[in-house]
Amino acid sequence: MKISNSRFLSIVMQVLAWLAFAFSFLLYTPSEIMGVYQIWVKQILFTCMLAAAYYFNSELLIPKLLLKGKGLYYFMSIIGILAIILFLNSIADSELHVHRALEEAFHHTGPPKPHKEGGGRGPFMDIFTIAIVAVILGISTSVTTIQKWQVDKLHHQQLREEKTASELAFLKAQINPHFFFNTLNNIYALTYEDADTSRKAIHQLSRMMRYLLYDTKQEHTRLSDEINFLKDYIDLMKLRLTDRVAIDFSYPASIPSVMVAPMLFLPYIENAFKHGTSVNEQSEILIAISQNENTLMLHVKNDIIANKSVAPEEYGGIGLENTRRRLDLLYPGKYQLSFSESPTSKEYNVYLSIDLL
Repeated sequence: MKISNSRFLSIVMQVLAWLAFAFSFLLYTPSEIMGVYQIWVKQILFTCMLAAAYYFNSELLIPKLLLKGKGLYYFMSIIGILAIILFLNSIADSELHVHRALEEAFHHTGPPKPHKEGGGRGPFMDIFTIAIVAVILGISTSVTTIQKWQVDKLHHQQLREEKTASELAFLKAQINPHFFFNTLNNIYALTYEDADTSRKAIHQLSRMMRYLLYDTKQEHTRLSDEINFLKDYIDLMKLRLTDRVAIDFSYPASIPSVMVAPMLFLPYIENAFKHGTSVNEQSEILIAISQNENTLMLHVKNDIIANKSVAPEEYGGIGLENTRRRLDLLYPGKYQLSFSESPTSKEYNVYLSIDLL
């Protein structure tokens, strides 16, 4: 079973931390007893007990009790750990004869130190041990809860990203079939009127499909590619329109090298053709893409044809809610979208600006 580099590094760091903790006590140990082996053995045993308490609390008590709202059971378990360590520490002192060894060490370097009969530890040593254990358990609880919070935060972020990707895929799937449905209907109508023109339309449509299938798999595409796609779309729409419809499509002469969401502008342009053209009336469609520093702007204007006026909530064929939702997912807090319908001038305008930073 292979261990990842990060996991291996974590293990090494923890081992070094425990070694540093164990030897830190010896820094304050009098030189007279540095040669007493019982002190070294006792320190190793005590460190092992602390490490066992640390990981028992981290791996079992916190996830099974504390994080599941069983605070009383957790507190009782901590008290039990303290009692067990005090008991084991007392047995270690007794079996290793630590107090007798200390007495002999000090006896050779000075007057003997007074001690209780039977080698009792004394209340100070018990309080000191409890304090050390409490500190270790407190560190264990703090580190584990912080790690749990970080893992949960990362997990929620991943879920949000997965949800966002799913919704984007769903919204894009709504746009593409809608567009192809209308376009195929247009080509079908052309086959009865002009076979050569319909073949040209099929070629343009195949080029557009290639763009959608292979160039828009990523979340963003180059603005130049998106503009070329829109040019193909507009040319395809022109095939079924008469000279009564004037189309003005403008974009920067030097297209900036920026990335945008694929097919982001299409619903608004498609709506202009759907609701702003007529075989009997003069009409005009204006489509303008521009950039001002880091802001990308789209303006779509179409004439309001009688009996073809569209309510804002029906805008774009797939609905205003979906177009806004896609913008919310792709450019949260970085876009402005507005619609205006003027009965007097009989114009419908769409304004979209996106902050690319």
